[in-house]
Amino acid sequence: MSEDAQKPVEAVSMMRAVHAVALKKMATEGGFAVDEQTGEKMIQALQGMVDALEERWSTLQAFGDAPPMSSGATATWVSDVMVKTASDDRGLLTQLQQAKAELPTYIEAIRLAQKNYESQDGDTGTALSRLRADQA
Repeated sequence: MSEDAQKPVEAVSMMRAVHAVALKKMATEGGFAVDEQTGEKMIQALQGMVDALEERWSTLQAFGDAPPMSSGATATWVSDVMVKTASDDRGLLTQLQQAKAELPTYIEAIRLAQKNYESQDGDTGTALSRLRADQA
């Protein structure tokens, strides 16, 4: 892949990482809240993906190795293409490695958002109580 062709792929990868960090920042600043039950379901789903990737990582790494093929020119070419397809910037292994690295940031953001929800829910309850008291 040429250097110019690689730049958009690298930009997309960087943007995904920025989105994870931005979501965490938004949760830290209180701009993202989620209730406990919904947050736990989201975390379980994300953690399940992390666990599955961790559990299968050694098997997945095989996609980065040249498959056993004959030694002919066509077989060698196909084997090289398969390895490059799996491990270049847009490749399966590259994308899975990035997901494995980014998913914990999403989980952390959801945990922060759950705390925000508790705080916001408490604040809303207090405001409603005051409103009822003022109307009485």
